[in-house]
Amino acid sequence: MTKDTFPEDEVRAAVDRYLALRGRLDRGEGEWTEIADLFTDDAVYVDAAWGRVEGREAIRQFFADAMAGVDFTFPVDFFAVSGNWVVVKWRQVLPGSRPDGRPWQQSAVSTMLYAGEGLFRYEEDLMNLLHAIEDVAASGWQPGPGFNAPPEVPDRNFDPEPTR
Repeated sequence: MTKDTFPEDEVRAAVDRYLALRGRLDRGEGEWTEIADLFTDDAVYVDAAWGRVEGREAIRQFFADAMAGVDFTFPVDFFAVSGNWVVVKWRQVLPGSRPDGRPWQQSAVSTMLYAGEGLFRYEEDLMNLLHAIEDVAASGWQPGPGFNAPPEVPDRNFDPEPTR
């Protein structure tokens, strides 16, 4: 893997492409598996609930499994770029609203590492899972068809380097 620092405009262009795809997906246009196309063949993806996944096709399968039966949205609040590193601040928003009218939502952040050629080689999503579980229970949310629960003991290794 290259350790070069890429021009900021190149990194930002890749982030813009990533954010545009996420926006499309939040509008129900496309499939979450498309996210895999924004990663290198040997990329590492670490999800807060599902754990570590290595490789573009494994990331594609992860999204097929993790997003089945899930009707949440994931709006982005902002992003920041520092060299090849990107931080994306976003929210997980459940359908419906609290009794006081506020949305059922959790705060989250992703750290990403740009690899060049418009692709990322790493993403780690961080979220307070206790908050997410409490909101899911309190909201009465029910999964849709095909829903899959995360593994009971996910791989929590968040090292950006592939292990294989």
